[in-house]
Amino acid sequence: MNPSKAPAQILDVDGHEVRISSPDKMVFPEAGLTKLDLVRYYLAVAEGALRGAGGRPMVLKRFPKGIGAEPFFQKRVPENHPDFIGTATLQYASGTSAEEAVIRDAAGLAWVVNLGCLDLNPHPVRAEDLEHPDELRVDLDPMPGVEWARIVDTAYVARDVLAETGLVGWPKTSGSRGLHILVRIAPQWSYRDVRLAAETLAREVENRAPGLATARWWKEERGESVFVDFNQNAKDRTVASAYSVRALPDARVSTPLTWEEVRSVRPEQFTVSTVLRRFADSGDPHRGIDDAAGRLDGLLALAAELGPAEKAPRTGDGSGRRRSVMPLIEVARTKTKPEALAALEEWKSRHRDVVPSLTPADVLVDGMRGSSSLWYRVRVNLQHVPEPDRPAQEQLIADYDPWAGKHPGS
Repeated sequence: MNPSKAPAQILDVDGHEVRISSPDKMVFPEAGLTKLDLVRYYLAVAEGALRGAGGRPMVLKRFPKGIGAEPFFQKRVPENHPDFIGTATLQYASGTSAEEAVIRDAAGLAWVVNLGCLDLNPHPVRAEDLEHPDELRVDLDPMPGVEWARIVDTAYVARDVLAETGLVGWPKTSGSRGLHILVRIAPQWSYRDVRLAAETLAREVENRAPGLATARWWKEERGESVFVDFNQNAKDRTVASAYSVRALPDARVSTPLTWEEVRSVRPEQFTVSTVLRRFADSGDPHRGIDDAAGRLDGLLALAAELGPAEKAPRTGDGSGRRRSVMPLIEVARTKTKPEALAALEEWKSRHRDVVPSLTPADVLVDGMRGSSSLWYRVRVNLQHVPEPDRPAQEQLIADYDPWAGKHPGS
């Protein structure tokens, strides 16, 4: 045992005892925040955090080695969970199932933070009805090189489409570079219908703001635009909910906003320290979200009017795989993001002559979900490189296999 390690601290949270191990563990060195500081933050904003995550099954995204290392995703609730933690068994599209944690009170928030969770990742359903989402989620995801003002402009177009179809959008910063818009809906539609409604919203936003927003699912086809990510409404997806602390050095927070604030603020303004003051002063801007549940009839009628979305072409080898319309090459597959960025720099050093032709959106470094953690894929879109000068596909600089040693469905 490390003699300098601080003893566990027992907190009384509304009559529940919550054990906080290693309370002085430094989680955010730059911001000076320990594990206990994070627990106290979530207790202070519990009303708002539970409005977003309470009563919903959640994936536990754990950072046991701190923000400098990759997290792992734990679907199954730990067997020794306390009695104030509920559970719900979800059936996944893969055919597997998992009994996930459901938190309903401040003690539950403290418990998940003690496990090493920084952000909260609930599903868009309540534990009482796992097949009918009560929330449609709009993720405005900017491509590299896209400025905040363009994200804001896209958000207002999305708000207008929602309003015209009888829905109310509630904006929040993602805690990274983008914006989320949350839409409460009556739990009467299937996941498939909710995703179709979200895709329809994305297509209509693109129709109204071509060049600014895109609904194109394939990243290399988006250009320097804001992707209206409708696939966050797929059955197995979760997103960081309101008041989640993100794993950035400044301890940035996914923060609910009013529409009046959206044009005047920036994501970096909202950190653990500033959100604590903001919440104490003015409470939660989303306090009325549960009273604003709407219906999807308008978006689904628009879906019928627009017709089916364009499908990507397929390869002719009988595999059914999609064929990209862009001149893509793959550079690397890696376990961590630093390894991915290092591989990218190595590729650039090999092909210095084409680098000046690339735009920020041509360099694609994507976090891909593995069985329990992220892995990274690096690709380069050569669309802006003259065809005679385009490098050929080479052997991957790194070729990490996230499924090596894994059994199907594990």
